Amino acid sequence: MMKILVTGTAGFIGFHLAKKLLEKGYSVVGLDNINDYYDVNLKYARLAQLGIQRDTIIYGEVVTSSVYPNHTFIKANLEDFKTLNHLFEIQKFDAVCNLAAQAGVRYSIENPRAYIDSNIVGFLNILEACRHYDVKNLSYASSSSVYGLNTSQPFQTSDHTDHPISLYAATKKSNEMMAHTYAHLYGIQTTGLRFFTVYGSWGRPDMAPMLFADAILNDRAIKVFNHGDMSRDFTYIDDIVDGVIKVIEKPATPSDQFDSTNPNPALSSASYRLYNIGNNAPVSLMAFIETLEDTIGIKAKKHFMEMQQGDVTSTYADTNDLIKDFGYKPDTKLSCGIEEFVKWYRGFYRL
Repeated sequence: MMKILVTGTAGFIGFHLAKKLLEKGYSVVGLDNINDYYDVNLKYARLAQLGIQRDTIIYGEVVTSSVYPNHTFIKANLEDFKTLNHLFEIQKFDAVCNLAAQAGVRYSIENPRAYIDSNIVGFLNILEACRHYDVKNLSYASSSSVYGLNTSQPFQTSDHTDHPISLYAATKKSNEMMAHTYAHLYGIQTTGLRFFTVYGSWGRPDMAPMLFADAILNDRAIKVFNHGDMSRDFTYIDDIVDGVIKVIEKPATPSDQFDSTNPNPALSSASYRLYNIGNNAPVSLMAFIETLEDTIGIKAKKHFMEMQQGDVTSTYADTNDLIKDFGYKPDTKLSCGIEEFVKWYRGFYRL
């Protein structure tokens, strides 16, 4: 079975991906810097589920899982090329899935430098390590935020994405362009995944489901931006992970549909692809809140607010390419996904 480097395994999607790959029998090396962008206790709790105990973690040293014999973990920054280089030299990966990044649209307005360090310098280091240690299979996280000012929906990967409205989005767009360059020059098979709003158990505390659940269960008002006139293509974490694994197992190849006189941004004569990975069914913010209220059994207090800088009013993924190329289609209903999330939330926070 393949040996796969998954970066960001203390994070929401990375944790779930590593767990599913391990259960499928793959050998997984996890990497994360466990930064304090949000509660590190949640990150360490995720790692513990993978058999990586907090007191065994030392920066730059590989530790072995106590649960999965086919799993090891290293704490490291993507910006630390020396440590990353050494890891690639020793481990000899068959594939890399890069999910590690400085996340958050709003935080990028306050602390832009963190995004350049992690998302640009860090991604360059991943590309360089793949180049020098002959790793041809690279998948990586992009984001629906790259669509920026585009209001044509559903968002299609053939749309141009030249008008980002946050630095976070700009770094993700940059990753796509960097990946194409390395596919063209060095034959690395690169696949970018534009994630649409992901939710589920072990989620991020800075995202709406966790923020709302925390407020509702602690009798605080939730912040409802743009006075509730927003919608998101909410996608359940298990569906997301299934799609990512399909991409890892079938890396990009050059497209015979690419027309250099009228180039489609999602295709190339190089081994490069871009996909939206979402539910293909946007849900209004108010409907999402109502589903959460019904599941928790408490009506939310609501504080209606203006639109936040860097946000968009709506996201909606066209996923036809994923369906065509991989037979992938999310099928988790919002009510079922929210039920699983609330069950986990109550258990984890002992509510």
